[in-house]
Amino acid sequence: MFQHLNPRLVGVAAMLSLAAPAAIAQQATPLKAVEQSLAATSSMTARFTQSDGRGRTQSGTLSLQRPGKIRFEYGAGANMVMVGDGKNLTFVDYEVGQKSAWPIARSPLAVLLSPQPNLGRIARVEPQTNPGVVIVRARDARRPEFGTLLLAFSKNSAAPGGLMLEGWTAIDAQNKRTTVKLDGQRYNVAIPAGAFTYREPVKRGR
Repeated sequence: MFQHLNPRLVGVAAMLSLAAPAAIAQQATPLKAVEQSLAATSSMTARFTQSDGRGRTQSGTLSLQRPGKIRFEYGAGANMVMVGDGKNLTFVDYEVGQKSAWPIARSPLAVLLSPQPNLGRIARVEPQTNPGVVIVRARDARRPEFGTLLLAFSKNSAAPGGLMLEGWTAIDAQNKRTTVKLDGQRYNVAIPAGAFTYREPVKRGR
């Protein structure tokens, strides 16, 4: 799914949030509660830690604005960013002066960034022994090349809709996994429009 990224970062995935009235979350099925919560979320910020199948990690801050906009700002020393501008996801590596882009609709992040979340056809809730955890597996069988997204929520009365998005795992068509863990989540906050832009990389000479 993320095969266009350079070897410095194998796969990136993305993003998420929730916010629906607690009464709705209690009355609806778990999947419908997640769907309603996503639809009610206008924005989200959080800190993230990202790891791949080889144990490599990156950390930074996440900004999300539905529909279609997201930014992964990697921490000091990483010198890279991934931005969703409403149509495309663009990964920029400033160290090597390269960028890669692909449509949001062809990535697992489409589940989180869709203007009208509709999980009924493509997602299911995974059985859990812990009643305080909700895991949703989203995969479009008609488009398996777009990959799979596993969303992890914890039940938390202090969170919007009584559910807190704790992170996710994105699995691409080559079965490569990227896991993102969140903390410091804040929902429906103001985010500057400039957060979803990026400066062009400068190509390095050979």
